[in-house]
Amino acid sequence: MTEAADDIVLPLPPNAPRVAPSAFARWFGRTVLRLGGWRMEGAFPDIPKLVLVGAPHSSNWDGIWGFAAKLALGLDLRVLGKHQLFWWPLGPLLRRLGVTAVNRDAAQGVAEQAAALVRDADRLWFGLAPEGTRKPVPRFKAGFWKIAKGAGVPVLPVYFDYPRKVIGVGPLFEPGEDMQADIDRLQRWYAPWRGRNRNVAQPPPIA
Repeated sequence: MTEAADDIVLPLPPNAPRVAPSAFARWFGRTVLRLGGWRMEGAFPDIPKLVLVGAPHSSNWDGIWGFAAKLALGLDLRVLGKHQLFWWPLGPLLRRLGVTAVNRDAAQGVAEQAAALVRDADRLWFGLAPEGTRKPVPRFKAGFWKIAKGAGVPVLPVYFDYPRKVIGVGPLFEPGEDMQADIDRLQRWYAPWRGRNRNVAQPPPIA
C-alpha cells in the first residue's frame, strides 16, 4: 500500500526500494527539512528500478537536503563511491548510507559497472548528479544516460528549487536512440528551477 503523504515528503509507492524501517531516521530527516523550510512536490513512479538524476547541483547544501529527504522517505537510493574509500570503519558506514563501491581502474567502465548493478538487481534506484560537479557545465555528462540505457530502465528527474525551497519529482524520461538529443532535452527540462548558486546551463538551441 502507498504510504500517506504529509506536509514535508511525498509518499513512496509499493515498488520503490526501502531501507530497514527506522522511526528515528525518518524523524531526523523530516526535522532537518522542516527546520530548513524545505518540502517535496510531484509524485514517485511505482516501479522497482530506475536512474534518478538531481539538478541543479551548485552547492554542498544539495547533499544535505537530498540526504535528509532520503532519510525522511526511508528510500533505498544507491550511489557509487571509489572502492578505495571502503576501508574499516568507513566502509560499513558508507554501505549503510547506500554507497556502493566502484573500481574506476577496472576494464569495465564506471557506467558499465553501474548499469550491471541496476540490471542485475530485483529492485534498485540509482542516483547521481548529471552535471557531475558543482561548477557550471555547458552540457550534462553522459553517464546517467549510459547507465539507464545499459540497464534498460527510465530516468527520473528530480530538481532543487532554492527560491521556493522545494525538492521536486518530475515525470519519467525514457532514453531513446539519440544520446545527445536526449541529454539536451532533459537539460532544457530543468530550465524553470534554480539551484542555490545558479540554474542549469542551457545547451545550444536545436538547429
